[in-house]
Amino acid sequence: MQLAFSAAEIAAIVQPLSSSGSTGVTVRGIASLGAAQSGDLSFLGNPKYKADVATTKASIVLVPADYAGEPAGDQQFLRVEKPSVALARLCGRIEQLLWPKPVAGIHPTAVIASGARVAASATIGPFCVIEEGAEIGERTHLQAHVFIGRNARIGTDGWLMPRVTVTTECVVQDRVRLHPGVVVGSDGFGYEFVQGRHEKVPQVGNVLIENDVEIGSNTTIDRARFSRTVIGEGTKIDNLVQIGHNVIIGRHCLVCAQVGISGSATLEDYVVLGGQAGVAGHLTIGKGSKADGQTGVNSDLEPGSFVKGSPCLPYNLEQRINVLRKKLPDLFKRMDAVEGALEDLKKSSAL
Repeated sequence: MQLAFSAAEIAAIVQPLSSSGSTGVTVRGIASLGAAQSGDLSFLGNPKYKADVATTKASIVLVPADYAGEPAGDQQFLRVEKPSVALARLCGRIEQLLWPKPVAGIHPTAVIASGARVAASATIGPFCVIEEGAEIGERTHLQAHVFIGRNARIGTDGWLMPRVTVTTECVVQDRVRLHPGVVVGSDGFGYEFVQGRHEKVPQVGNVLIENDVEIGSNTTIDRARFSRTVIGEGTKIDNLVQIGHNVIIGRHCLVCAQVGISGSATLEDYVVLGGQAGVAGHLTIGKGSKADGQTGVNSDLEPGSFVKGSPCLPYNLEQRINVLRKKLPDLFKRMDAVEGALEDLKKSSAL
């Protein structure tokens, strides 16, 4: 990553509430407080690293507005409301430099059906396949080896990275980012046991991905058995997530890595699922609920729930149980000692 930002350019991007100190050094890298050297930018995003600010060698440090310390010589502190958000905005500018908007057009190796519709401002990369009746919206970028199935629709300003697959009839709306290996519209896992055999249940629905969704690498979203599997507006899904058929995920949810959501489950708006959490089928997770990492959700959750464990319990209760669980061996030893003492007491009383 090659950067070259002056202090003034960085300030123009992050819009600090105030600043102290100054530096003429050109920023050429981003590093943690402990690892940063002259020419790096760093930030105080977590209070646990507050002591590192005083010793960091970073030329520019993004700090919270209430940070009381002062910079060293040839060092500048930019005080912002949220340092992590300010860094994200700077990284957004860097991203534009690293992956500039490609020139519109269709690579000669792409295979596009005659009945497909590709906007003139779209970019179709090498070895893409776009089947009959599919539609690619304005300014959308398909990188290499993307497959768009028959009658699928991709909206405007999308970014589909290498090896993304969007199958027949699925709909991806505007400003959606699909990372490498995402599969949208694989068959739902549906079988009926008939006369000693597992008979496949056809999955004839589709998937709808609404505006401003981002989906991480190698995540799979199954098409519905009927009707739609839905990923709501603004939802962000991490890598290696499995979403079953007819799942409904609401708006602005966060689904972390290796989560599994079984068929016909519903996540209402603003739900957060920690890494490796699992949700059983046909459940409803209420608005704003949170499940800690590796939680097994096997019952409906009321809005605003915060759960942990498998099967899940209220977070604070599960934490207390975890503390008590560590004491069980000593407790059994004490109970054995008590039982032994009682047995000795019985024997002495019988004499």
